[in-house]
Amino acid sequence: MWFRSLTCVGLFALGLAAAGPASAQEPDRIFSKSTVWRPLTPNDKLVVYGIDDPAVSGVACWYTQPEKGGIKGTLGLAEDVSDISLACRQTGPIAFKGKLGQGEVVFSERRSLIFKSMQIVRGCDAQRNTLIYMVYSFKVIQGSPKNSTSAVPLAPWGTEPAPKCSDFVKG
Repeated sequence: MWFRSLTCVGLFALGLAAAGPASAQEPDRIFSKSTVWRPLTPNDKLVVYGIDDPAVSGVACWYTQPEKGGIKGTLGLAEDVSDISLACRQTGPIAFKGKLGQGEVVFSERRSLIFKSMQIVRGCDAQRNTLIYMVYSFKVIQGSPKNSTSAVPLAPWGTEPAPKCSDFVKG
Protein backbone atom coordinates (compact mmCIF):
# COMPACT_ATOMS: atom_id res chain seq x y z
CA MET A 1 0.00 0.00 0.00
CA TRP A 2 2.72 2.50 0.94
CA PHE A 3 4.43 1.77 -2.40
CA ARG A 4 1.25 2.62 -4.33
CA SER A 5 0.92 5.94 -2.44
CA LEU A 6 4.58 6.74 -3.10
CA THR A 7 4.10 5.98 -6.80
CA CYS A 8 1.07 8.31 -6.99
CA VAL A 9 3.05 11.10 -5.32
CA GLY A 10 5.92 10.54 -7.76
CA LEU A 11 3.60 10.61 -10.78
CA PHE A 12 1.97 13.80 -9.46
CA ALA A 13 5.38 15.50 -9.12
CA LEU A 14 6.36 14.32 -12.61
CA GLY A 15 3.13 15.76 -14.02
CA LEU A 16 3.77 19.13 -12.39
CA ALA A 17 7.33 19.24 -13.71
CA ALA A 18 6.26 18.19 -17.22
CA ALA A 19 3.61 20.89 -17.38
CA GLY A 20 6.38 23.44 -17.76
CA PRO A 21 6.96 26.73 -16.05
CA ALA A 22 4.00 28.79 -14.98
CA SER A 23 3.20 31.79 -17.12
CA ALA A 24 4.49 35.10 -15.79
CA GLN A 25 1.22 36.71 -16.80
CA GLU A 26 -2.21 35.62 -15.66
CA PRO A 27 -4.88 35.80 -18.36
CA ASP A 28 -7.80 38.21 -17.93
CA ARG A 29 -11.15 36.43 -17.62
CA ILE A 30 -13.44 38.29 -20.03
CA PHE A 31 -16.73 36.37 -19.65
CA SER A 32 -18.22 32.87 -19.46
CA LYS A 33 -21.31 31.10 -20.72
CA SER A 34 -22.83 28.06 -19.00
CA THR A 35 -23.16 24.98 -21.18
CA VAL A 36 -24.33 22.34 -18.66
CA TRP A 37 -26.52 23.22 -15.71
CA ARG A 38 -25.72 21.51 -12.41
CA PRO A 39 -28.19 21.97 -9.52
CA LEU A 40 -25.87 22.07 -6.46
CA THR A 41 -22.41 22.72 -7.89
CA PRO A 42 -20.94 25.13 -10.47
CA ASN A 43 -22.05 24.63 -14.07
CA ASP A 44 -19.82 23.49 -16.92
CA LYS A 45 -19.01 26.54 -19.02
CA LEU A 46 -17.09 28.07 -21.87
CA VAL A 47 -14.76 30.81 -20.64
CA VAL A 48 -13.11 33.54 -22.73
CA TYR A 49 -9.70 34.80 -21.57
CA GLY A 50 -7.48 37.58 -22.91
CA ILE A 51 -3.70 37.83 -22.72
CA ASP A 52 -1.11 40.26 -24.08
CA ASP A 53 1.95 38.86 -25.82
CA PRO A 54 4.72 39.39 -23.25
CA ALA A 55 7.44 39.78 -25.92
CA VAL A 56 5.54 41.80 -28.56
CA SER A 57 3.67 44.87 -27.36
CA GLY A 58 0.68 45.76 -29.50
CA VAL A 59 -0.56 42.15 -29.86
CA ALA A 60 -3.23 40.46 -27.73
CA CYS A 61 -4.79 37.02 -27.93
CA TRP A 62 -8.13 35.74 -26.73
CA TYR A 63 -8.86 32.07 -26.22
CA THR A 64 -12.00 30.20 -25.28
CA GLN A 65 -11.80 26.99 -23.32
CA PRO A 66 -14.32 24.68 -21.67
CA GLU A 67 -14.19 24.39 -17.88
CA LYS A 68 -15.81 21.55 -15.97
CA GLY A 69 -18.10 22.31 -13.07
CA GLY A 70 -19.46 19.80 -10.61
CA ILE A 71 -17.63 18.54 -7.57
CA LYS A 72 -14.48 17.53 -9.47
CA GLY A 73 -14.30 20.90 -11.23
CA THR A 74 -14.78 22.76 -7.95
CA LEU A 75 -11.96 20.79 -6.31
CA GLY A 76 -9.67 21.18 -9.34
CA LEU A 77 -9.69 17.43 -10.04
CA ALA A 78 -11.58 17.44 -13.36
CA GLU A 79 -9.69 17.01 -16.60
CA ASP A 80 -10.85 19.71 -19.00
CA VAL A 81 -11.28 18.72 -22.63
CA SER A 82 -8.74 19.89 -25.19
CA ASP A 83 -11.04 22.01 -27.37
CA ILE A 84 -9.58 25.53 -27.24
CA SER A 85 -10.11 28.28 -29.83
CA LEU A 86 -7.76 31.23 -30.40
CA ALA A 87 -7.92 34.71 -31.96
CA CYS A 88 -5.00 37.17 -31.91
CA ARG A 89 -5.02 40.78 -33.16
CA GLN A 90 -2.84 43.85 -33.40
CA THR A 91 -4.10 46.26 -30.73
CA GLY A 92 -1.53 49.06 -31.05
CA PRO A 93 1.86 49.87 -32.53
CA ILE A 94 4.05 46.75 -32.68
CA ALA A 95 7.23 46.81 -30.62
CA PHE A 96 9.44 43.75 -30.18
CA LYS A 97 11.05 43.52 -26.74
CA GLY A 98 13.90 41.29 -27.94
CA LYS A 99 14.73 38.37 -30.22
CA LEU A 100 12.04 35.69 -30.58
CA GLY A 101 12.39 31.97 -31.12
CA GLN A 102 10.18 30.17 -33.63
CA GLY A 103 7.59 28.23 -31.63
CA GLU A 104 8.38 30.14 -28.43
CA VAL A 105 5.86 29.75 -25.60
CA VAL A 106 3.73 32.86 -25.01
CA PHE A 107 1.47 31.32 -22.34
CA SER A 108 1.13 27.93 -20.66
CA GLU A 109 -1.20 26.39 -18.09
CA ARG A 110 -2.13 22.98 -16.70
CA ARG A 111 -5.48 21.55 -17.84
CA SER A 112 -5.72 18.73 -15.31
CA LEU A 113 -4.27 17.77 -11.95
CA ILE A 114 -1.44 15.92 -13.69
CA PHE A 115 -0.10 15.37 -17.21
CA LYS A 116 -2.30 17.61 -19.38
CA SER A 117 -1.42 21.18 -20.31
CA MET A 118 -2.22 23.90 -22.83
CA GLN A 119 0.25 26.22 -24.53
CA ILE A 120 0.09 29.23 -26.82
CA VAL A 121 3.21 29.47 -28.99
CA ARG A 122 4.33 32.09 -31.51
CA GLY A 123 6.28 32.11 -34.75
CA CYS A 124 7.11 34.51 -37.57
CA ASP A 125 6.09 34.00 -41.21
CA ALA A 126 8.85 36.19 -42.67
CA GLN A 127 7.56 35.99 -46.26
CA ARG A 128 4.21 37.54 -45.25
CA ASN A 129 5.51 39.62 -42.29
CA THR A 130 2.96 37.96 -40.06
CA LEU A 131 3.09 36.64 -36.51
CA ILE A 132 1.46 33.21 -36.21
CA TYR A 133 0.01 32.03 -32.90
CA MET A 134 -1.01 28.45 -32.19
CA VAL A 135 -2.78 27.07 -29.13
CA TYR A 136 -2.62 23.36 -28.43
CA SER A 137 -3.39 20.98 -25.64
CA PHE A 138 -1.44 17.81 -24.98
CA LYS A 139 -0.91 14.99 -22.53
CA VAL A 140 2.52 13.81 -21.43
CA ILE A 141 1.43 10.16 -21.70
CA GLN A 142 -0.99 10.23 -24.64
CA GLY A 143 -1.07 12.83 -27.41
CA SER A 144 -4.09 15.06 -27.84
CA PRO A 145 -3.41 17.15 -30.92
CA LYS A 146 -6.32 19.58 -30.65
CA ASN A 147 -5.16 22.98 -31.85
CA SER A 148 -6.16 26.35 -33.25
CA THR A 149 -4.14 28.94 -35.15
CA SER A 150 -4.40 32.72 -35.52
CA ALA A 151 -2.38 35.16 -37.62
CA VAL A 152 -1.47 38.81 -36.96
CA PRO A 153 -0.23 40.59 -40.11
CA LEU A 154 2.08 43.38 -38.94
CA ALA A 155 0.61 46.65 -40.18
CA PRO A 156 1.51 50.32 -39.73
CA TRP A 157 -0.15 51.99 -36.74
CA GLY A 158 -0.76 55.72 -37.13
CA THR A 159 2.50 57.13 -38.45
CA GLU A 160 4.52 54.16 -37.12
CA PRO A 161 5.78 51.88 -39.92
CA ALA A 162 5.27 48.15 -39.51
CA PRO A 163 8.37 46.37 -38.23
CA LYS A 164 9.59 43.20 -39.98
CA CYS A 165 9.12 40.18 -37.69
CA SER A 166 12.05 38.47 -39.45
CA ASP A 167 14.40 41.12 -37.97
CA PHE A 168 13.54 39.81 -34.50
CA VAL A 169 13.79 36.03 -35.04
CA LYS A 170 16.71 34.28 -33.31
CA GLY A 171 19.37 32.58 -35.41
